[in-house]
Amino acid sequence: MAGNSLVENSTDDEQDPESSCDDIATKYYEKLWHATDGEEKPEQRLQSLDIDGVASYILDRPCKNIIVLSGAGISTAAGIPDFRSPGSGLYHQLEKYNLPHPEAIFEIDYFRENPKAFYELARQLYPGRFKPTLCHYFLRLLHEKEVLLRSYTQNIDMLERRTGLPGEKIVEAHGTFHSSHCLDCHKEFTIEWIKEKVFAGETPFCTEPSEKHEDVLLPNPGLVKPDIVFFGESLPSKFFQRAEEDFPQCDLLIILGTSLVVQPFSTLVDRVPPTTPRILINNQRAGQVHPFMRMLGIGGGLDYESEDNVRDVFWEGSCDDGCQLLADLLGWGDELKSLVASEHETLESEIDDITAKLAAMPSGDEK
Repeated sequence: MAGNSLVENSTDDEQDPESSCDDIATKYYEKLWHATDGEEKPEQRLQSLDIDGVASYILDRPCKNIIVLSGAGISTAAGIPDFRSPGSGLYHQLEKYNLPHPEAIFEIDYFRENPKAFYELARQLYPGRFKPTLCHYFLRLLHEKEVLLRSYTQNIDMLERRTGLPGEKIVEAHGTFHSSHCLDCHKEFTIEWIKEKVFAGETPFCTEPSEKHEDVLLPNPGLVKPDIVFFGESLPSKFFQRAEEDFPQCDLLIILGTSLVVQPFSTLVDRVPPTTPRILINNQRAGQVHPFMRMLGIGGGLDYESEDNVRDVFWEGSCDDGCQLLADLLGWGDELKSLVASEHETLESEIDDITAKLAAMPSGDEK
């Protein structure tokens, strides 16, 4: 049977029949959709749909309201494990804590009953032990060039703050170690106070008189928890307030080191205006809209592989390499390298002191 303009026959005898049928149907409806779709494409603001086009756009426009979305991938070069990588991710490393399941260490109910496991982990990952990566310093450079509107991060490692990026430029969507609160009376504690407790191998409890917690019927009354978002807790109100204000102004969205699977953070890619360029710098593709949803004009996500793409760019590789390349194209490459070298030298002795203290401490099992 001869092929036609909508359906192409497969000649691969080993192709899975069901998969083949799905592919043919997708191509059919995609071509049918484009044949009947009379809407004009949005304006393409990039000279080319690649990282060179993004660099030219930043310089030529010029951009003044860049928003950066980042995930665990920007911190792996600092030695902090991501969550999901097989064999090396954080969840894999949590097996030694005998949790009912890896995610339990970040569940508020489990934390109430067994805070020790979380604080053992926190002692190993606590902010101060790690140097920001080149990618983190690229964010600071964007700020110094007066083109960064905001940095939205899923990470709780505070490495953005450690670069010297001002707190008002950062939205820590999943919370932060920067402050802590009593779960019951809500008294606030500083990072210095809770850091002292954590590095002493202690579980932090509220300093308010015990009668303030007498009516608490839950386990461990007066337990203090860093203001990071656990499963079962709402995201900080700042996340929603800032997103409402920031994203309509965004003239470039840079997405770094995130799988874009965690809601509601992943939906932020759709909050920018329809002509705003978006670039994903990551080791693998992520956040793509499903072809069928795209055909129907519903659903959200990145669209860097379709024929109708006018704004989305994917650069495959590490976040550090991608940010260095972008800085080079912008003429900032040497400045970025110099910034990283000088800042890392300053942080070296501080990190050595913390590492030595941890090495001298008994493990949770020995205490």
